[in-house]
Amino acid sequence: MTIPSTSAEIEPLLHTMADEIRQQLGDKQPLLVGIHSGGVWIAKELARILGVDFFAAPLGTLNIAYYRDDFTRIGMHPQVTPSDLPFSVDNRHLLLVDDVLHSGRTVRAALNELFDYGRPASVTLAVLIERNGRELPLQADIIGQSITLSASQHIKLTNNNGLQLELQSNEDIYDQ
Repeated sequence: MTIPSTSAEIEPLLHTMADEIRQQLGDKQPLLVGIHSGGVWIAKELARILGVDFFAAPLGTLNIAYYRDDFTRIGMHPQVTPSDLPFSVDNRHLLLVDDVLHSGRTVRAALNELFDYGRPASVTLAVLIERNGRELPLQADIIGQSITLSASQHIKLTNNNGLQLELQSNEDIYDQ
């Protein structure tokens, strides 16, 4: 299993996802919603590939910090920015985008927040990377790549000089 790590390796995954989005949502004029922060980066790239006319409104962003089920354990980031949905979600088809689907808890939190804004007609989940280790019964509809990692490994999307995926182990994380 090769994990894409550079923008050049991620780009084909984004094009594959865009093709699948066209097939699944092409006639629905979906609203694009990215989960802060990696999902927003992926959503922006998908919007670039699909073109501005594909989506019915500008990109919406979700910051799920208040909906996480672990903030009492890890703490709340002191500078949480609010979500920005510049459209009504009622009876609309949404494309919810995240970078990595692991436990499913981020997606659960995002769905909770979305439904605070209204009742969408449908929500299609697109993720760049789907990995093993699901804790909740959630799955992506559109996947760039599926990978299997050990319980001590994690994958993280960064955006310093273009999108990059970094494979980390628990030891790497705890040393930071």
